[in-house]
Parts: sequence; C-alpha cells; structure tokens
Amino acid sequence: MTLHISLSESIGSPHAVSSADGAAIHDRIAEGIRRDECVVLSFAGVEDVTSAFLNAAVGQLYADLDEELIREKLRVVDADGDHLVLLKRVVDRAKEFFRDPEQYSAALSGALDE
Repeated sequence: MTLHISLSESIGSPHAVSSADGAAIHDRIAEGIRRDECVVLSFAGVEDVTSAFLNAAVGQLYADLDEELIREKLRVVDADGDHLVLLKRVVDRAKEFFRDPEQYSAALSGALDE
C-alpha cells in the first residue's frame, strides 16, 4: 500500500515554511511508515520551503525511525534542485544529530562560543 502526501495540498499553501506544518506532515509520514506503507512525498506546487519545515517534517523522522526503514519507505517526488539540496542538508544534519545528540550539541555549542 502507498500513502501519497502532497505538501501543497496538505498545508494549503505553496509555501512550506512553518515548523508546525512540518510537524503535521511528520506525523502523517511516520504513521504511514509504521503501518508498513510506502510514503510518497510530493513537492508539486511548492514554491518555497525552509529548513525549519523540513526539519520538522523529515529530519525528526530520524529520532523515531531507523534510517534504513526511512530510506526504504519514503520517496520524494516533484522536488526541484533547490528543494533537494536543502532536504539533503537537513537529512544529513538530522542523521548526525540523532546518532549522538549530546556530542552534536556540545560541538555546536563550542563552535558558537568561538
């Protein structure tokens, strides 16, 4: 079974910028994956996307679910190059953070203190 999620339809806007909207998308994605569904996340009609939205929608999946399961079950479609670059950056940071949150936070704090 496949769950299709259109970002622009789900949030009712071409602007995927709110972390609250991202959290709602996260819940739908996570629920689908937990039901063993493939989740297709469509960026069709999305004009703007922020890292705050993507962190909440996709990055937080790495706190709850296994990376291999996410890779197997989540597909992104209709995203332009800028969206994909930002999504990759968010996913890379999320994987690094959730691998060892305390070490990541300490390193970030040290870098900000410089």
